[in-house]
Amino acid sequence: MQELIKAKAIELLENGTVDRVLGWKAGEFFYDLTPAVFTSREEIEKDFVYSVFSGANLSKYLIKESRKDGKVAAFLKPCDTYSFNQLLKEHRIWRDHVYVVGIACDGMCDMEKIRAAGAKGVLSVERDGDTLKIETLYGPMTMTKADAEAERCVCCKSRKLVAYDEKIGEDGDVIENSGRFDMVAKLEAMTPDERYAFWQGELSKCIRCNACRDVCPACTCEKCVFDNPKSGIAQKAAVNSFEESMYHIIRAFHVASRCTDCGECSRVCPQNIPLHLLNRKFIKDINELYGEYQSGADLETRPPLMNFTQEDCEPSVVYERGGKQA
Repeated sequence: MQELIKAKAIELLENGTVDRVLGWKAGEFFYDLTPAVFTSREEIEKDFVYSVFSGANLSKYLIKESRKDGKVAAFLKPCDTYSFNQLLKEHRIWRDHVYVVGIACDGMCDMEKIRAAGAKGVLSVERDGDTLKIETLYGPMTMTKADAEAERCVCCKSRKLVAYDEKIGEDGDVIENSGRFDMVAKLEAMTPDERYAFWQGELSKCIRCNACRDVCPACTCEKCVFDNPKSGIAQKAAVNSFEESMYHIIRAFHVASRCTDCGECSRVCPQNIPLHLLNRKFIKDINELYGEYQSGADLETRPPLMNFTQEDCEPSVVYERGGKQA
């Protein structure tokens, strides 16, 4: 797949379809792939990388790239195309300045899962069908790709490309029973005290690096409320448990009904906080209260929280679902 993608990137550049290409390149380590812009054949041949670690969602980078002169080619996986569509609905991307190449995807891998399987001193990981061939300082080993898949890919909602100008590989389908709400259901089954303890334990790890906000395709405000120096909490570590919770809960509310469940927030968190579960709780509630809705699935349907109908649930539903009246 990598050679096909690199060849397409070079073709689009050299035939004048685009002026630059948005893809991935290796960071400090071979598995640390980061978004990058390429402007020549030489750069693509030397640095462009597509592998089982190309998990970064490129859609958010198109906000700035699409506003530059010329046209940019972007290689988007199925989950990325949902974010791309949502950003188009919010008028954050200039569609005429983007050429989308959809890439068929059957899941990305998580280096932590490979290490957890016993791989130490990993030098390289190559995919061979359903198997990963791993070279380490202590010799080669193999494991199934399925055992190394990132959590968001294990319970992927859809392998269908919902936006593209052309595609590479066979398109997939929406996955009806992905199991992505299973952990949310487990949290809902806890007592309030158990649930509080779970989230307090997770959110207390937060170091306020803002990586979740900065990578999130739904966080596109040019001035974030948490950057306000008069807020008392701007750009600093939380000083108490209230601040620990407030940042993430407010951010989850801000992206409610717009989050596509791409999982970028959890992927980039250096503390491995399962932030996607907050968003999935909102998605699950919205589906149950307003009807099934998937943000980014199309360009026409309005998000439930931005669209009033007389059939909307009443505020009393909060109390019926276990909330407390003031």
